[in-house]
Amino acid sequence: MRYSIGYRTIKTAVGTAIAILVAQKFGLDNYASAGILTVLCIQATKRESLRTSWDRFFACILAMPFSALFFEVIGYHPIVIGIMLFFFIPTVVMLKAYDGVVTSTVIILHIYMANQITMGLFINEIGVITIGIGVALIMNLYMPSVDKKLKDYQGKIEENFKVIFSEIVCYLRNGESDWSGKEITDTARILEEAISLAFKDIENRFLKDENIYFNYFKMREKQFEIIEQILPIVTSITRTVTQGKMWADFLEDLSKNIKPENTAEIFIEKLNDMKKEFEEMDLPKTREEFEIRAALLHLTNEMNRYLIIKSSFIGIKKPSSKVNEPKQVEAN
Repeated sequence: MRYSIGYRTIKTAVGTAIAILVAQKFGLDNYASAGILTVLCIQATKRESLRTSWDRFFACILAMPFSALFFEVIGYHPIVIGIMLFFFIPTVVMLKAYDGVVTSTVIILHIYMANQITMGLFINEIGVITIGIGVALIMNLYMPSVDKKLKDYQGKIEENFKVIFSEIVCYLRNGESDWSGKEITDTARILEEAISLAFKDIENRFLKDENIYFNYFKMREKQFEIIEQILPIVTSITRTVTQGKMWADFLEDLSKNIKPENTAEIFIEKLNDMKKEFEEMDLPKTREEFEIRAALLHLTNEMNRYLIIKSSFIGIKKPSSKVNEPKQVEAN
């Protein structure tokens, strides 16, 4: 099994040490708890870290008046801790600070062990909380760029689309194919991974909700669903016909142009022209020919949907050092 250390592990280790060191330098009691807070608040994304940090901070602050009320009124006894948690946990959950339950319990136990309520104790606990959470937020400001990986996913998906269309072309022209279909399962996996990574990238942006790659992969996911639907249509065509060869030419042209520099509108126009040609041809003379023509019409409608989905996509920015080069590009 391969052993590796990720950036999150490094941030957790360094952040924990820094939090404990700072809390200790300030002379705070229970300074080690600052490290625990840091461990709990360093998350996979910036937004997640911010959300959990707020939940923990809020719950910890709320735990102080709860502790003062129960311990001072009823007494400092283990049973009182259980009674207080019976009311405190539902309150935290009701206020939707779910992630703060564990850390606030640590604060409650600190107050219980102090055996008294003082302003100095509250200030000490606020200091521990602030240092632990603050260090975690600072450590989580750094997130490695995933642009290169997203670009790689984009390239793999487009390459697989080309292969799939090329195999459909082969079948329409020859009436047979020895294609294993591995690009179908491969594309499904890549899309799942790419969408997950792109969403994670969104979660690492505080000021920008939209991520162009996330929209791109969701668009490709919709197109891929259509591709999966047209494969049975293609295999239902039992023999080669003139219209099938015309379709093969169209798909061959499309497969060669699945790249950022091309627009979908061009192929929508070509598809409409081809559909008009079909309508002007002689009617089918046999049942088999009728079924083939019906399958090709169905294929035309599905591919029109495929291209419309792409035409509504605004495009991915093409990196370039040239000032006058277009900012947005399209892909089929």
